Amino acid sequence: MNEIATKPYLLRALYDWCVDNGYTPHVAVKVDSKTQVPSEYVKNGEITLNVSPSAVHKLQMGNELIEFSARFAGVARQISVPVTNVYAIYARETGHGMTFDVDASKPATQPVAEAEPAAPPKEPPAALPAPTATTAEPPKKPGGGKPTLRRIK
Repeated sequence: MNEIATKPYLLRALYDWCVDNGYTPHVAVKVDSKTQVPSEYVKNGEITLNVSPSAVHKLQMGNELIEFSARFAGVARQISVPVTNVYAIYARETGHGMTFDVDASKPATQPVAEAEPAAPPKEPPAALPAPTATTAEPPKKPGGGKPTLRRIK
């Protein structure tokens, strides 16, 4: 049984994080024959799409495809992007987000680790030292008493 990739789950989580924090989520996509986007907006084989709830309609972020409808220059278009072609999702306002590998021929694991020979087994780590018999005080609670709110006019 093949394991489901983590990428669609990470995309959905970062999308939710952007929306929950009031940011505008954008996805950067590598365009190929499987990608349905307006070709007049593609630059250097890539397109960046605003996928905020106010910019798209019927957004579906599945494990294989991201699909929605959006208006480009006032014309409604149906957009379909394979999850494998998404190379970034980020908040427009802060730039915080995540980038991904889009080369489908590479496995999700690090190929360098596979190419390296296995290291010979090292000696097992030394046992941890026994705890000392000092009497440690429990952590102190922060002072200040009961928290209160202060109205500032």
